[in-house]
Amino acid sequence: MKEFRFDAAGASLFATESGEGQPLIFIHGGLANQQSVRLWASGIPARLITPDLRGSGKSHDPGPLTWERLADDIAALAAHLGIARAIVGGISFGSGAAVATALRHPGLVEKLVVVHPAYGGAELGLLPAQAEAMAAMDALGSRTVAEGIEALFPLIQRMPPALHERARAVFATYDPASVAASTKLMASGAQPFARGEDLAKIAAPVLLIPGVDPTHPPEVANVYRSHLRACTVRDTPDFAAAIGELL
Repeated sequence: MKEFRFDAAGASLFATESGEGQPLIFIHGGLANQQSVRLWASGIPARLITPDLRGSGKSHDPGPLTWERLADDIAALAAHLGIARAIVGGISFGSGAAVATALRHPGLVEKLVVVHPAYGGAELGLLPAQAEAMAAMDALGSRTVAEGIEALFPLIQRMPPALHERARAVFATYDPASVAASTKLMASGAQPFARGEDLAKIAAPVLLIPGVDPTHPPEVANVYRSHLRACTVRDTPDFAAAIGELL
C-alpha cells in the first residue's frame, strides 16, 4: 500500500493506493478515515484509492466544509494520479461525497457505488432519527476544540467491545478542529443535491446497497431507486463482492 498527499484548494490531503487494474476511488463514512474502507475493500480486484476526506483522518482542515468542496477534492485526487475515468463510491457520509462528485464532475465517474446512503436530498432532508444522531455527534465534535479529541470517546462505548481499543487509537490521531468542522457539516442538514430529480442527471451505471438502520433509512435509498437512470440494487452485507461484480 502506498501512502501519499496531494494538494487541493490550498490544503494538503491524505490518501492511500494499492492494487492494479480499474481505478476505484472509495470514500469512508463520517468520523471515520480511509482505514475503515480498507478493512473490507482491500480484496477487491482493482486499483483501490482511499482518501481521507477533507476534515477527516490526516486531511486536516478547520472548515467550513461543503459538499461541493469535497467533490472537487475527489476530482483533484484523480487529477493528481493522472486518472481520467474511475469508479467512484462511498459509504454513508462518503456516499454523499461520491454522489456530489458524480453530479459536479460527471466526466470523471465511469460508475458510481452508493453504500448505505444517508443523504436523500434537500427535499427529503434529515429524518428525525438521522437528525438526532448527527446532532449528538456534533455535540461531541464541537467540544473537541476546547477539550481535546477525548471528547469523542463516548462514541466508542456504542461500538462492539472488540473495537474499543482500535477506535480509541484511531480517534487519537484526529485533529480536533477538523472533527468539529466535519460534524458541523453532518448536523447542518446540508445535502449533496436538492431534489431527487437531480439524480437523473447521473448517466453512469450505479450500484446501490441500501442501508439497514435508522440513520441510513429506506426512505433515502428509495430516492435513489426512483430517480437514478441506471441503478442496480443489491441488499447484501458483502460490499466487496458486490463491487467486484460491478467491475
